[in-house]
Amino acid sequence: MITLFPKFKLAMGQMLVEGGKVEENLKRAETMIEKAAENGCQIIILPECLDTGWTHPSAKELAKEIPGETADRLCQAAAENGIMVVAGITERSHQKIYNSAILIDEKGSILLKHRKINVLKIAQDLYSIGNILSVVETKLGTIGVNICADNFMNSLAIGHVQARMGAHFIFSPSSWAVKAEHDNTKQPYGEFWRKSYTELCRLYGITVVGVSNVGWITAGPWRGRKVIGCSLAVGPDGKVIAKGPYGADAEALIPIEIQAKPRDAKGTEYSRYLKEKGYSGP
Repeated sequence: MITLFPKFKLAMGQMLVEGGKVEENLKRAETMIEKAAENGCQIIILPECLDTGWTHPSAKELAKEIPGETADRLCQAAAENGIMVVAGITERSHQKIYNSAILIDEKGSILLKHRKINVLKIAQDLYSIGNILSVVETKLGTIGVNICADNFMNSLAIGHVQARMGAHFIFSPSSWAVKAEHDNTKQPYGEFWRKSYTELCRLYGITVVGVSNVGWITAGPWRGRKVIGCSLAVGPDGKVIAKGPYGADAEALIPIEIQAKPRDAKGTEYSRYLKEKGYSGP
């Protein structure tokens, strides 16, 4: 029997992240969570490495375990506001640092943790490679979480696996950066992500939402570049639902309404199902 899921409001929390300023960043995240709840949203997605900033070397000293000090703050905010939260944070595990993301339920419990797998070469001196993929069933539908470059076109195998696990949604904390001199009027940002998100959505009838922070990268291998938002949501029909504004100062809370689309294939049925949609990969 096909299960029907409710429509619900999701907030794309395109927040400012300042490298190494964990307290300030967490306060912004808490404010975003509160505002999303006030807007009637049942879940908010926040950016990648929102605590220390993507590739900021301070993660070596400031990253915490999960559960731990940073995650606990976000869990508390979720519980106080009765809202689910997806957040990217750095994670310490023994001698390793991971670029991780957590899904927190409305009572403040961590339902899922993902460690980024498709880590850029320039970031591999800081972040270790994740080794687990999973999804979790919720009242809103089945949710998969991955992070930014996990959704590159040349690494869509990650999203394929999560979709085949039954994900109705893939939520992806991100940090989308360009060179300081990038001119968005001449080179509009976002086609790269629209193409990869649309491919997964078209094939599996899922919704993919990526949320980037904004601000300047002040340390690390991409020092001097700017992170410019442009957060993106693509629905089961492969059409863009919403896109965040562009700019290093383009903070925004973007509410959207989405719904899980019933899945009509699973397991070995996907071979035929995907072939009918024109997919010839594994």
